[in-house]
Amino acid sequence: MQNFDLKTKPRLKPTLEDEGRKSSGPSKKKGKSWFTKINAWLHLWPSIVSGLIVVFVCLTGTIIVYCDEIIDFTAGDARYVEVGKERATAEQMINAIHEVDPKLRLSQMVFFNDPNRSVRVRAFHDDSKKLNFIYLNPYTAEVLKVDYTGHFFYVMAHLHSNLLNRTYGGWVVLVSTVIFFISCITGLILWWPKRWTKKTRQDSFTIKWKARFKRLNYDLHNVYGFYSLLLCFILSATGIIIFFHSLGDLIIKSFGGSAEHMEETLPKVQEEKTSLDFAQFAYQSLDKNPEQKNASIWVYNLEEVGAYVFQMGVSGLKSTEHLDMEIYDRYSGEALHVEQPYEVHEKVENYIWQLHMGQWWGQFGKLSTFIAGIIATSLPITGFLIWWGRRKKKKKVSRA
Repeated sequence: MQNFDLKTKPRLKPTLEDEGRKSSGPSKKKGKSWFTKINAWLHLWPSIVSGLIVVFVCLTGTIIVYCDEIIDFTAGDARYVEVGKERATAEQMINAIHEVDPKLRLSQMVFFNDPNRSVRVRAFHDDSKKLNFIYLNPYTAEVLKVDYTGHFFYVMAHLHSNLLNRTYGGWVVLVSTVIFFISCITGLILWWPKRWTKKTRQDSFTIKWKARFKRLNYDLHNVYGFYSLLLCFILSATGIIIFFHSLGDLIIKSFGGSAEHMEETLPKVQEEKTSLDFAQFAYQSLDKNPEQKNASIWVYNLEEVGAYVFQMGVSGLKSTEHLDMEIYDRYSGEALHVEQPYEVHEKVENYIWQLHMGQWWGQFGKLSTFIAGIIATSLPITGFLIWWGRRKKKKKVSRA
């Protein structure tokens, strides 16, 4: 009979070398690289140390996002008036405020394009040091309301920037912000999958809401952290820039701006001359720019500057949306023009504040910043819970 080859090769007897391999156990997996270890360390330990401060700073910053809308809402009926025949002068309005309380120190006045809107004045009280907003009838100079809601946001802003401690608080916030900025970078590296598959895409971009708490918490940290990453970068970076004036000046110069503020080039006060009413120039500026919502002027330094500088746009607590400027000589009423670098300085500085306050694209910008702020507030908490869960797991393994 003809012999046929077997389809499978016969088993060979194991050699001594093979027996040695079996006894030595499975081959060890390749260890993590030094870069991966350093990145994981940088993401974990500095964040744990600064976690409470980051939560506090992010929370107070999130509260401030909608400050302008809340301040406007609490003004109530004082926001609107009946249109009169003639408008009151700025001097009449200031005198009316000081009749109500002579210790109110004015810092800013906002005139609206809408003829039915009242004039909004920002002021500090000399005794209580509280920030308040005063609403006046632009036709009769009557004080309609003194609202202290703004002081809550003033306190929140200082808690956010320096923990109400000007000596050391700002540095504590800065260090925590730098750590948060670095953790955004290290977090992105940790989030990035080694291989892009259907499963890794699903795990990286979606949250398993029906999963157990441990998995859900991980997804909230990992997935929401990624979606808010760009805005977290912007918010932390602008916060660092605002703290370091020299860094802000460097950025302004890179856009062609001057190192000095525009005020340095404006004419000085001439006490022997009589100043014209700046309210008329505010409305003149609004007539010239009908697309702008309001015209604001800082009045705290009028004793030093020989010009009226109006910021045209949507005036907020710290920045102005759609900023443009109108400048007039306070004695002759002549329109003044500043050199381009000085104007660039003001606009770039304002835009940095817009990015930090969420006032960069109307309500979409504010909503995006608000949501990013909530996520940023939660990241140190969810991150800590991830670390704590793994720590407990390691303890159980070591006991076993």
